[in-house]
Amino acid sequence: MGELIFVGLGLAGIGDLSLKALEALRECDVVFAEFYTSKATGFDQAELESITGKRMKVLSREEVETGNEVIEATRTGKVCFVTAGDPMAATTHVDLRIRAQESGIATRLVHGISIFTACASALGLQPYKFGRTVTLPFSEPGYSPTSPYENILENKARNLHTLILLDIKEEEGRYMTASEGVRWLLDAERRTGKGLIGDKTLICAAARIGSPSEKVIAAYPPDLISADLGPPLHAFVLPGRLHFMEARSLVTFAAAPQQILENED
Repeated sequence: MGELIFVGLGLAGIGDLSLKALEALRECDVVFAEFYTSKATGFDQAELESITGKRMKVLSREEVETGNEVIEATRTGKVCFVTAGDPMAATTHVDLRIRAQESGIATRLVHGISIFTACASALGLQPYKFGRTVTLPFSEPGYSPTSPYENILENKARNLHTLILLDIKEEEGRYMTASEGVRWLLDAERRTGKGLIGDKTLICAAARIGSPSEKVIAAYPPDLISADLGPPLHAFVLPGRLHFMEARSLVTFAAAPQQILENED
C-alpha cells in the first residue's frame, strides 16, 4: 500500500511552494491536482512539472468527489494531490483523506499559505477577531440565497470581522470580483432590509493576495463598486468593531477613509 500526500501550493504560484512541498512532489510516483475550489495566482503547470520532473493530471470536480482514480493510484505507489492554498480548506479534500485512511492508505499533509490567514495579514486585521467565513455564490435564475447575508449579520452583531470568499466557476472561466460581491450584498440588503450594509459601511477588498500584484483597498460600497482591483482572485472582509491598530493599518496600507480612526476601540 502506498501513501497519499496532500500538498498546498499556497496563493501565488511556484514561489509559494515550501521546500517540504517540493520534496514531496519530487519523490512521489503520481501527481494529481484540482483547481475548481481555488487557484494559485500566476501558477504555471509546465513550470512546476519542469522543476519536479513529474507530470501532473488535473482532475475535474466529479473525479475529485468520487476519488476513485486517486485512491487506486495510491494502492501501488506514492501519490501527491495538489491544491491551491492549504489542502484541507475544502470539505471535499477532507472527505478524500478520510476515505483513503479508512482504506488503509497512509496520508500526510504538506500545508500551504491560506487565504484564511493571508487576507487578514495583508489588511492588518487580527485573525482571532474573525467569525464564520462565508462564500457568495453567483446568482442563478431561481437561486438567490440570503444565508451568506444572515451569517455576516450574525458576525457583525458580535463585533466580529467576516472573511467573504467569492464564487468560482472554474470550468466556465468565471471568477466573481469584489465589485460583483459588493453588488451581491447590496441586493441582499434590498431584499432583507436588516441594516447590514449601507453607503457608509466600510468594506476591505483584497486582490491576488501573496502575488507581486497584490492590491488591498478599504472603502465604502459606492467607491468599491467602481474601483479597479485588476484580475481575480478577489476576496473581501466586512469588518466588525476595529481595534485602533487595525484602523491605523487600514488607513496606512489600504487607503481607508481617515474617519474610521474616530471610531476605533
